[in-house]
Amino acid sequence: MCRNIKTLFNFAPPATDEEIRAASVQFVRKLSGSTRPSKANEAAFERAVDQVAVAARELIDSLVTTSPPRDRETEAVAARARSAKRFGPRPQARARRQRETKPRPM
Repeated sequence: MCRNIKTLFNFAPPATDEEIRAASVQFVRKLSGSTRPSKANEAAFERAVDQVAVAARELIDSLVTTSPPRDRETEAVAARARSAKRFGPRPQARARRQRETKPRPM
């Protein structure tokens, strides 16, 4: 679950509220152990997400650094390269579609 939480500090442009909320949802999901809360726990889950988002925004806004802001596209390219090294190159979309639509033997 937490693999989706990305570093949000020191980027140009700065992290948006949507990015911070998405990271907060992932964090609360990890802590609670569920991706979807029950109806009984839904209010507590949403309240926790809101509180984590506020704390994360305060943290990101208060951090300081002397390094230049990172570029999102450069970081995305580096992440794809790390993924390819770890898991191998992704198959072509066309090849995936052919495998998915190929009839199964009975």
